[in-house]
Amino acid sequence: MTRLAIHLNDADITLSDGERIIYREPGFAWLDDTGVTCGREAFLHSRIDPRRVHHKFWSDLTTSPIEEKRFSHLSAADLVSIQLEKMWMNHGDGVTELVVVVPPYMATENLSLFLGIAHELNLPVIAMVDSAVAAARRHYKGAIPIHIDLSLHNITVTRLVQPEMAQIDRLDIVSHAGLIPLYELWIKTVADAFVLQSRFDPLHTAALEQLLLNHLERWLLEASVHGKVLTEIEYGGNTYTASVELLELISSATPIYQKIANTLRSICRAEDLPAIQVTERVARMPGLIDILKAKVGGEIFALESGATVRGAFARCGPGTDGISLIRQLVWDQTPIDMDGQVLEMTQSRVPTHMLFDHEAHKINDTPLILGSQETAGGRSLSLKSDMPGVSRKHCALVFKKGQCVIEDYSRYGTFLNGHRVDGSALLQVGDSVRIGSPGFEFHLITTDIDDG
Repeated sequence: MTRLAIHLNDADITLSDGERIIYREPGFAWLDDTGVTCGREAFLHSRIDPRRVHHKFWSDLTTSPIEEKRFSHLSAADLVSIQLEKMWMNHGDGVTELVVVVPPYMATENLSLFLGIAHELNLPVIAMVDSAVAAARRHYKGAIPIHIDLSLHNITVTRLVQPEMAQIDRLDIVSHAGLIPLYELWIKTVADAFVLQSRFDPLHTAALEQLLLNHLERWLLEASVHGKVLTEIEYGGNTYTASVELLELISSATPIYQKIANTLRSICRAEDLPAIQVTERVARMPGLIDILKAKVGGEIFALESGATVRGAFARCGPGTDGISLIRQLVWDQTPIDMDGQVLEMTQSRVPTHMLFDHEAHKINDTPLILGSQETAGGRSLSLKSDMPGVSRKHCALVFKKGQCVIEDYSRYGTFLNGHRVDGSALLQVGDSVRIGSPGFEFHLITTDIDDG
């Protein structure tokens, strides 16, 4: 028996034998007159020949024809099949078992289609497992594990529960927050630095733009290590350089980083101590871990390269009832004891007041109840309106253990910075809270006054 495991994350389709990574290529396909080229080689043409380079076929796995007429005989399923077939021809000889790690953005219909493709290619699939569960190999005692991974087009944030094993509790997908939108922001940052410092525009030609993209990962790593990076490009017999500060790269990515942090905060309940487990891809993003630590708190645990696919290889075997998606697994590594640790957050970010309709309402140990009706025997703000989606007792703001907490009592949901909170959440200065649809919006501020 020979077993392999594959992780279908389109940022890196990864194949492992449990010890080594034997295949790692991005989910890119380049269609030209001679055929289809996949992986890194296709990526190297993504700016030179963008109309013929495709990178959504894994995240949008369907049988619909490709829009470009010259290749309308092909579909996303065909491109997936071609990449899998080329990989298997080089690495599948003698393999009798294949464990498949599935990213959360692949829906049931995508997985059914994948299994059909695997069957046609004679891939010996014995099990499919959710990627967050595969990566969660340790029991975080006294904490709530949250797994974060990055793909080409989105970020996935998965909260796990761990009564006896790792199980999925809640999943959020942050769209337009993956590697491709991040690379777009960073390419512009680097290009602006060249224009400002050397009067040279590296986006002048497609070939130069591709050159920027090819060097980007190395430049990001150097900037993360040294605090800045000296970028260099040769063109037309001349050498052009530009110095790019790490803070510039972090600043340009802040809109996406903020979306990730807001999602993470909404998925964490007020009483949770988060153990934030990030993949190597996430850990490589300059400044992201520091922002998550500052905005969310808890502890960050960066996984080693290939941890997800290795976790699946070690713990998944053939099922007795056919192939179904595994959403819980026992741990197989040493637990981490976080009992007794306290979630700490900078006091300067703890709001003292909620601002609504130009009036500040103090937040203290007595809950301030928001809803469509005034609550007897306590502090309340009555929102007398026909606004749909507002409960009589909708939510409350209160100070607990030095933190400002919002507690949701409604069946319609309370939204923190656009994300629905899961029962409760910690609030920070600058946050916005929305209830109802289109809704009432409240802003969290700090001030020395009481009410008014």
